[in-house]
Amino acid sequence: MAQGISLIVGLGNPGAEYAETRHNAGFRFLDVLLDATGERLRNESRFSANVGKLTVSGKDVWLLEPQTFMNHSGDAVLRFAHYYKIPAAEILVVHDELDLPPGTVRLKIGGGDGGHNGLVDVTGKLGTSDYARLRIGIGHPGNAAQVVSYVLKKASSAEQTLIDAAIVSAKAHFADVVHGQFQKVMNSLHMHKS
Repeated sequence: MAQGISLIVGLGNPGAEYAETRHNAGFRFLDVLLDATGERLRNESRFSANVGKLTVSGKDVWLLEPQTFMNHSGDAVLRFAHYYKIPAAEILVVHDELDLPPGTVRLKIGGGDGGHNGLVDVTGKLGTSDYARLRIGIGHPGNAAQVVSYVLKKASSAEQTLIDAAIVSAKAHFADVVHGQFQKVMNSLHMHKS
């Protein structure tokens, strides 16, 4: 798996009413990556996604924001990966994670979807769960019945500050992730307690 990452998918819901919600942590991560570069994502209707590209320490990496709503995210990922012949092992999906507190970010390779509708769809469409995930902690409302309204609301300003700090700390490891230094990044992120 040392080939690294060729495609980074940020999960979220399109539209201004969702822009600041917890569920859009993946979109927010891509925004932070792009902030300093002057690059912008552009809409590509054939993929139902916003698409961009960055060069990270000499390696080109695609950025993808599906515009299909969360539970159909896999459509855009599959079309894009198929078109550019990107194997699942070279895909990183960035998403909000209920099981981690705000301020925490973790890198994970493969595994289950934790009931996250975006991951459920990506795994289903790709036919495999063998892709990398960057899990951005948003905390849990404490009651399963409240999860949907919780992820579709804005975090409190204190929580959002923690989430944004976690995104910035993840960005610091971005080059290592892209170049396949997964264990190194996992060790760093797991040691880092906000």
